Amino acid sequence: MLAIRVPDVKNFMNNLLAGNLFDPFLVIDGLLVTAITYTFDGQLNPAFYEDSEAPEYEYQPWSETKKSVFELIRGSHTPLHIRFSLMLKPEKAAEMLEKAAPGTDFSYLKALILGIKFENGAITLTTGTSCSTFVMSHDADLIWDKSIQKYLSAKGIEFELLT
Repeated sequence: MLAIRVPDVKNFMNNLLAGNLFDPFLVIDGLLVTAITYTFDGQLNPAFYEDSEAPEYEYQPWSETKKSVFELIRGSHTPLHIRFSLMLKPEKAAEMLEKAAPGTDFSYLKALILGIKFENGAITLTTGTSCSTFVMSHDADLIWDKSIQKYLSAKGIEFELLT
């Protein structure tokens, strides 16, 4: 697990809500605290959809969520608190892990998670993994930690590692 502070809040929030930086992610859940508190679960309800339009994922893509989030927080007041739990899309996670550790069995891995928190004027990101069983290996965690740092750097997001 890795904790990251993002000093340029405005740039990060612009990338989060208007850019495509987090489009490779799905939304697990979220919390927005403004004049009132909004909480949401990103898990899709299959019964809502016709058979012909069944969702591709269990959770809603961030690309389909960010516009609604933006509408909830835009205005003259900065939100008091924001928290999102995102997971890298499964095919992106598999591709990244295979590239970093070819032939390694990561079948125990359920998700590569990125937590995003805005509180007291600061952005903090945390990485994590969700596994279907206990594993001694931290290979997936280490690969994910390195990959998210590389990804943020490549996208021009300045950050500092927290200890």
